[in-house]
Amino acid sequence: MRRIALLFAGLAVFVLVPGSELRAGTLAGITLPDTIQIQATTLLLNGLGLRKKFVIKVYVAGLYVQKKSSDADAIVTANAPKRVVMHFVRSVSKSQMVNAFDESFKNNSPDASKAMKSEIDQLFAAIEGLKEGDEMAFTFLPDAGTTLAINGKDKLTIASPGFGALLFSVWLGPKPPNPELKKGLLGL
Repeated sequence: MRRIALLFAGLAVFVLVPGSELRAGTLAGITLPDTIQIQATTLLLNGLGLRKKFVIKVYVAGLYVQKKSSDADAIVTANAPKRVVMHFVRSVSKSQMVNAFDESFKNNSPDASKAMKSEIDQLFAAIEGLKEGDEMAFTFLPDAGTTLAINGKDKLTIASPGFGALLFSVWLGPKPPNPELKKGLLGL
């Protein structure tokens, strides 16, 4: 009986300690909330992943979905609200960002990237260089399309419904920037 009482006391202390990470995910020193609100929809943090280029940490990404899943294809193709948040842990130039997206589009969806060249060109025109601490977010909403926001400011919305799947395949397709990033976003 004493063990059970001690267990409950320990759990109560953990739950009641201010600042405990019960309501957020943390990776590489970056914390993202467990939930976000988009219009009237609550999205859950599905997982966090670290984008590395060789051994250099570039950004921590968080994937938000309505219902947690480890099925990459289901998330990519779902006609449901979703968001990827990229929190940069180092500065990157516009050309580095454009080159990385271009390579990922070609690696993960070569046919779709050819068919959506106009949409991709719009995205590339809106992308900016990012500094350490900046956030870039992509939000897909079925009725609106895919919106790019940088540091909380909307930069561009692409209405094409297929563009959302193309974009989310960057992180969740067969050839993500690095396998650990994909696994983390899927909560694996």
